[in-house]
Amino acid sequence: MAIELDKVSARDALKPRREPYWIRLDRGCNLGFRKMTSTSLGSWIARYRDAETGERPKHPLGEFGDLPPKDRYGAAKKAAEEWFAHMGRGGSSQPITVKTACENYVNHMRANKGDAPADDLRARMKRWVFEESIANVPLQKLTRTQVQNWRNKLAMTPVIENPHAAPHDQRKRKRSESSLNREMTGLRAALNHAMDMGQVTTDLPWKQALKPVKDATRSRDAYLTREQRRALIEAAPDDFASFIKALCLVPLRPGALAALTAGRLDGMLGVLAVGKDKANRDRKIMLPDSTAAFFRELSKDRTPSAPLLTQANGAHWDRHVWKKVLAEVINAVNEQDKELPARSRVKLPEGLVVLTLRHSVITDLVVGGLDLFTVAKLSGTSVAMIEKHYGHLQHNIASEGLAKLAL
Repeated sequence: MAIELDKVSARDALKPRREPYWIRLDRGCNLGFRKMTSTSLGSWIARYRDAETGERPKHPLGEFGDLPPKDRYGAAKKAAEEWFAHMGRGGSSQPITVKTACENYVNHMRANKGDAPADDLRARMKRWVFEESIANVPLQKLTRTQVQNWRNKLAMTPVIENPHAAPHDQRKRKRSESSLNREMTGLRAALNHAMDMGQVTTDLPWKQALKPVKDATRSRDAYLTREQRRALIEAAPDDFASFIKALCLVPLRPGALAALTAGRLDGMLGVLAVGKDKANRDRKIMLPDSTAAFFRELSKDRTPSAPLLTQANGAHWDRHVWKKVLAEVINAVNEQDKELPARSRVKLPEGLVVLTLRHSVITDLVVGGLDLFTVAKLSGTSVAMIEKHYGHLQHNIASEGLAKLAL
C-alpha cells in the first residue's frame, strides 16, 4: 500500500517506529517521515543516492512544528529538494554552520600562512562573527538577508580607538568604509573556502552582501619629508626612536617590524630575513652598510629568539602602544615648533600615523626610480597594489625616459 506523507490523516495513521517511512521524490531522492510515538509531531529526513559512489547519505530536516500540520509536508519537500540540488552540484553531505566554516578557515590559515595571521583572523572572527546570530546558521540555509543584516550591524558599530582603556575612558569613532572592508574580508574568505571544500555550492547569499565598498581605500596622500622624519626621531624616547627609525630605513609594515627577532638578522652578510607577514611572503632584504650597522646595534647582546625591537620595559610593540606614543611625540614636535620662526617649523601633516612612515619610504623608492617589482618585493606586497597606490608617482620618471629618446 502506497504511503501518503502529504496527507495529515495518513501521517497520523502511521504506526510509531524508529525506521522512517519513505517516499520517492525523484530518482535517488527520497523524503522520509519518522514517528517515534503516537503523540510526537514526527520528524522529516532526506536521503540521497550518489550515482557514482552508491553512497546514501541522510540529512535531517526537522519537525517544522512552527507550521500548521497541513503545511509541513510542503515545507519538508522544499527543504529536501534544496538539499538534493546541493548534493547534485557536488556539495558535502555534512552540514556545518557559519561559525564552523570560520573555524575551519582559521585552521587552514594556520596550516598555510602561520600562527600570526591565523591568530589575528580568529580574534576578528571572535569579535565580529562568533557572538552574532549568523554564527549558528547552517551554511546551506544562509540567506542574503542574514548576511546583509550582519554587514549593516557591523557598519553601524563604532571603532574603539583605545580598547585597553577603562570603559569610561574609551574613545569611539564612526567606522570607516576601509575598516568595514577589512572586517568583512575574513568572513567572505571563510565562506568562499567552505564553497571550495564543497560544504556549500553557491555564493549567492554573500557575493553581493559582502562586496567591498569601492574606492574605500584611496591613494596614500600623507607624506613625511626626511626632515620631518628626523624631527620625529629626535623628539621620541629612545625605544620608540629606534622603532620609527627602523621604519624609515626599510619599507616594512609596523606589525612585521615588531615581530622581528634578533636571529632574523645576519649581521655578517647584512641580510634581514622577514618572516611571513600580511602578504605571506618570507623574504630577505640585503641592507646597505649604514642600515646593517643600525640593525646590528639593535641585535647586540640579544639571543636569536629575543625581539629585535622592544619598549624600554622589554615588552613587545603593538599598535595600541605605538599609536599612543606617536601622539605624544607629535605633540612634543608641535610644542617645539611654537618656539621656532615660522620658516623653521617642521609642520607635520594631519592624519599622521605610524603607517605613514612606510608609505613615505615606498614613495621615495618609487620616485627614486626603483622598478615596481623590486619595490613590491621589498615591501611584501604585490606589484598591483604598488601600481594602484603609487603608480601615479612614476609620471615624471616616464616623462624623463621619453625625453631621452629625442633625436
